[in-house]
Amino acid sequence: MSDPNQPVDPNNGVPPQQPYGNVPPQQPYGNVPPQQPYNGTPPQQPYAAPAAPLDAAQDKQWASFAHLGGILWILPSLIIWLVFKDRGAKTNVEGKEALNWQITWIIVWVASLIVGVIIGGFTFGVGYLLFTLLIPWVLYIVNLVFSILGFVKVNGGGSYRYPVNFRFIK
Repeated sequence: MSDPNQPVDPNNGVPPQQPYGNVPPQQPYGNVPPQQPYNGTPPQQPYAAPAAPLDAAQDKQWASFAHLGGILWILPSLIIWLVFKDRGAKTNVEGKEALNWQITWIIVWVASLIVGVIIGGFTFGVGYLLFTLLIPWVLYIVNLVFSILGFVKVNGGGSYRYPVNFRFIK
């Protein structure tokens, strides 16, 4: 039996649990200053420092790579121009030129494919073979030659302008 002088434990020896939602506040670790009350404006975050400008050799290198990247279509020229346009004047100019050429070239390339499909329906496949196989490969070789010429010219210290180029990006 139980001792009448001993208090009765209503939980039968189980320690009492805290009610849900009544969690004690967490104490900060170490020497963390207390949070300031919110005054309606978000706290100012420090911004990263802007990237350093390119020196002359790096500027020439990335400008020439913008042209050479054209052999892999538009993406290398786009990335180089977006990343380095504010860091080097030559890279900005040559990257824009290479990017405009890639946009022009892709429009002509897609147009040749569309014309090939249309003409292919009327010529029972001869136009299809010409416009969807032969002409796109010729256009790619033209892109390859112009991209390499641009790379060599800019890497030598000059500037390169493609023979036919629409200026989409000014």
